[in-house]
Amino acid sequence: MKKLPAIVTLLGACVFAAACSPLAPEDPVPPTHASPSPLAPEFAGIEHWINSPALKMGELRGKVVLVEFWTYSCINCARVAPHVKQWHERYRDQGLVVVGVHTPEYGYEKQLGNVQDAVKQFGIRYPVAMDNGYATWNAYGNRFWPALYLIDQEGWIVYQHLGEGEYAQTEAKIRSLLMGGR
Repeated sequence: MKKLPAIVTLLGACVFAAACSPLAPEDPVPPTHASPSPLAPEFAGIEHWINSPALKMGELRGKVVLVEFWTYSCINCARVAPHVKQWHERYRDQGLVVVGVHTPEYGYEKQLGNVQDAVKQFGIRYPVAMDNGYATWNAYGNRFWPALYLIDQEGWIVYQHLGEGEYAQTEAKIRSLLMGGR
């Protein structure tokens, strides 16, 4: 009988953990020499585009693309934003396209006006896609805010960074891709 509270606690923790992982599939298999980097999926289920008409990944071939998954009330996303904005400003004329994919964590983050206000407040001038149904999030197999994916000129995901930090490493990868490296 003493084990019952422990089992109930364990089950509650499992339910809580499942609730905190919104419809995300298992982690994708990392690329190896036998399996190349995955092809970047199209933007799917986007309800609204801010700062841009609708974009298609296929139309961005020939460019280096930085896809940033974020949500406006995430403190970690707010800390990454200045770096992403800087890369956009610094490298857009050299072929970098930054696309912010706003995937909400909370219901109020699904409202277009709230996201537009946040984009304005953060001073974001690159395209922002509203992924309220998690279609693009799921297509990438993403599970974290913030998350950065770099896509080469041929459309392959060649770099991923989750969370804050490693800004110099990410910028070095952007520069390398813009110079034709992988």
